[in-house]
Amino acid sequence: MRRPVGFWLITGWLCYAVLPWYAGQAWGVPLWTDAGPESLGSGLYAGLTQGRWWLLPIGLCLLAASLTALWPLSNPAADPARLAAHRAARGLGLALAGGSGLALLLLQGFSIGLRGWTVTAATGVFGTVEAQSGIGIGAWGTSLALLFAMTYGLADRGAFKGDGFISGAVGLAVAGIGIFVFLPVFYVLAAAIIGPKGDVSFLALFDRLTTRAIWSLDCVVGPRRCGVVWNSLFLAVLTGIFTTLLGLGFALVATRTNFRAKKLLRLLTVLPIITPPFVIGLAIILIFGRNGVVTVALASLFDIAPSRWIYGLPGVLLTQTLAFTPIAFLVMIGVVQGVSPSVEEAAQTLRATRWQTFRTVTLPLIRPGLANAFLIGFIESLADFGNPLILGGNYDVLSTKIFFSVVGAQNDPGMAATLGLILLTLCLGAFFLQRLWLGKKSYTSVGGKGDGGQHALLPRRVSRLTYAIVLPWAAFTAIIYGMILFGGFVETWGRNHALTFRHYWTAFSVEWVNGGIFWTGRAWASLFTTLEIAAISAPITAAVGLLTAYLLVRQRFAGRGAFEFATMLSFAIPGTVIGISYIMAFNQPPIELTGGFAILVICFVFRNMPVSIRAGIAAMSQIDRSLDECSQTLGASSATTLRRVILPLLRPAIVASLVYSFVRAITSISAVIFLVSAKYELATAYVVGRVEQGDFGLAIAYCSALIVLMALAIGLIQLVVGERRIGRRPVASATPAIVEKAA
Repeated sequence: MRRPVGFWLITGWLCYAVLPWYAGQAWGVPLWTDAGPESLGSGLYAGLTQGRWWLLPIGLCLLAASLTALWPLSNPAADPARLAAHRAARGLGLALAGGSGLALLLLQGFSIGLRGWTVTAATGVFGTVEAQSGIGIGAWGTSLALLFAMTYGLADRGAFKGDGFISGAVGLAVAGIGIFVFLPVFYVLAAAIIGPKGDVSFLALFDRLTTRAIWSLDCVVGPRRCGVVWNSLFLAVLTGIFTTLLGLGFALVATRTNFRAKKLLRLLTVLPIITPPFVIGLAIILIFGRNGVVTVALASLFDIAPSRWIYGLPGVLLTQTLAFTPIAFLVMIGVVQGVSPSVEEAAQTLRATRWQTFRTVTLPLIRPGLANAFLIGFIESLADFGNPLILGGNYDVLSTKIFFSVVGAQNDPGMAATLGLILLTLCLGAFFLQRLWLGKKSYTSVGGKGDGGQHALLPRRVSRLTYAIVLPWAAFTAIIYGMILFGGFVETWGRNHALTFRHYWTAFSVEWVNGGIFWTGRAWASLFTTLEIAAISAPITAAVGLLTAYLLVRQRFAGRGAFEFATMLSFAIPGTVIGISYIMAFNQPPIELTGGFAILVICFVFRNMPVSIRAGIAAMSQIDRSLDECSQTLGASSATTLRRVILPLLRPAIVASLVYSFVRAITSISAVIFLVSAKYELATAYVVGRVEQGDFGLAIAYCSALIVLMALAIGLIQLVVGERRIGRRPVASATPAIVEKAA
């Protein structure tokens, strides 16, 4: 028996025969005694003594898988063909037993709910049955055991070149995406074909899809507004272009220049990602709004009448560019660093100038980063609803339309689902256009040979242009955050600027009582809960995302393209829809998670995972496959190769994944606003509550503390992960004089 198969089968038996099968059950004595309907014990016990006969076939499948795994292969010295045939036969048995058990577990979970059978016709065939609640730790563990038995069986049959690790990883990724992405999305999008009377009606879907408010082009031929699709598409394209160019500019300054304040520039670059979006919007309003600082100054100096120009496309585009540029930077800096110095030095040896080297060598090799940065910016813009909600004015976009269709006076979930389908279609189109632009060209520049070269400095004209774009934007960012930090130390931001520490003391006061520390501030509870969730979800998100990227870049299997698109689904749907879909899917059997800690972690993992995947794909596209082949030729498994060869070269992507997932777990609001409970209140939900009550000083003070805290966390992540080094000399230094003159 393979050791991993044995481990998972033993785990499966422990979960099926010992651990609680249903959620909410106690551990210990109730496993073996009948202490009431909430203490039905393990799946085996409930099936044998509680009349829950539908749990027994799952145990039979687990038994069949165990007997198949114990079936000995023929003598290793026997004919290799006969040995392969025996292994394939055993693999078939494992795959069938594991797959059948998994199918039965899902079937019984969705067929029997809180009122018995969910399908009325089943009562006439099987009779009435006892109701059952959501699955617990026993059922989850048994599901994993059956899943891995099936995947290892497929590997024995020759799938994934017989690699059990790759087969199990693909199976786990597909199962996770299926349960926590496709299932909740299905619940929401199914409402698109539900008619006014609650019946299935494709005519209702057609009527919603052809609404004039969605596709109108009146803004082109007349004074009226365009449809919401065109508004969203135009905004997303502009945001994608601006964020990609700015992210590239910051990455080039950080890696290809002798700019002295690189650390300060990098800090200013990532600041917007560690701030709740509506805080940036408030700062923009206080600067450019009708009574903003700049507006009042222009009115007094140049007699320019104050206006509301910031509300609409200009304001939303400005805030989205400010908020999403850090993501593009985190993707681009790893790709720019990944260009091998020896390739650029080879071009210079052939008498190419620095401009020719940059145009013909460097830029083509960073195309995967440009494509992935644009895709992320495009989708982030489509999915964002916080910034359009504050600054959108009359400029409607899909995300705000979906939000008001669900929670507004319209109360039209069918229209929200239809708009969600359109949003998915736009993201799908961007995804395929990105793949078409990249094509099948090779972008590999990191091979197995040591590289002692150094990255070339930017050409003078490119350097000047980059500085002209990057430095003013960095200064603007510094002004924005100066105002945000200042707002926490004044009585009323924008009105009474008397200095005070009252807001910080109210939020984070601490008292020493009877020899113990009491966290008496009103914000401590939400802060501790938020940090705990972020610390748990961030490494899981990075691990799952980078493993998925490894599977997509390094493995070839049927349905890989569809699998890659499926990983982007949760990223393409607005957070509001994600939150509502999680309530619809996980507030009833077989998976009951609402109101708990786990649903918040799961939501953050699968919501933020696409950024980890895109960063991993962009970085891994530059690493030569010969490194994997050399490692495996020396006897290393795929898991060892990934851990000891690939991951050390993915440090920029690891930093990007950890930083993004940690920060978004603290600053996200749209998805989790529907999932938080009184027991598990998050920082953003608390801040929104303060804003709704008009307590802006406390809200800004809390956000300022979060900014400082996340900046420290980012520094710690970069210190722990470290930097990737593919050369033995400094990254950028002075260029020889002859090359300097040639440029």
